[in-house]
Amino acid sequence: MSDTLTPFQEALAAAPSQNDETTLANSWLLGLDTETTGIHPGTDAIVSACLVLRNPELGYEGDAVAEWVINPHRHISAGASKVNGFTNEFLLENGAEPAEAIAEIAGLIAQAQTKRIPLLAYNAPFDIDMINGDVSRWCADQMQPFDSADMLVVDPLVIDRAISNRRGRRSLEYTTEYYGVLPHGNFHNATADTIAAVDLIKPMTTLYPQVARISLGELMEWERKAHGDWATSYMQWAQANGKTRHMLSTQWL
Repeated sequence: MSDTLTPFQEALAAAPSQNDETTLANSWLLGLDTETTGIHPGTDAIVSACLVLRNPELGYEGDAVAEWVINPHRHISAGASKVNGFTNEFLLENGAEPAEAIAEIAGLIAQAQTKRIPLLAYNAPFDIDMINGDVSRWCADQMQPFDSADMLVVDPLVIDRAISNRRGRRSLEYTTEYYGVLPHGNFHNATADTIAAVDLIKPMTTLYPQVARISLGELMEWERKAHGDWATSYMQWAQANGKTRHMLSTQWL
């Protein structure tokens, strides 16, 4: 069990339930980030994860944080190790057993969803797919993978693509710099990345009132349309420029 789990459980239990009329600007959020053995959900596995519960009235100072380091029982790729700093030896010695850790993470996400507290992740499909892959691998006897059709999710990447016309990369590091968000720690650390992604919502909803006014009842439809519009526009550009290998799905979650 993570040392940070019990205080986090208490904070989540005390958090209010929300409804469809709650706006994004006023919503509690459950941030998630994962570090993994590679980039292929279902084949690769989670080695580190963080959940951050954000009270919109308190901001960063009021965050409840839970962190996990997990033994994935599989080899971490050299590329992933270079990015996130974990080694096979460290994970074998220090990582929690995945069946317990993944059940804890997924259970907390499910609890937040029952309270209509959105799960927030930058490029959310990746993290959700990674969680689902590990749930299927380690926890199939006690829970089902998440059905994205029934989830409430905030993806700052999708929002940023819809509202900003800037050029250049849209990695978490570049996007936080654009919105003036100062990181708490180094990028590619699950905790620092989770907090940075959650921190993006305040400037986004301050600079763009139309984003602030999105209600939780409208959120998923808004993001699905935003991603579909962006993907369609990108593919038109790719075809016009002979970059057909860059074809993307218009489906988000």
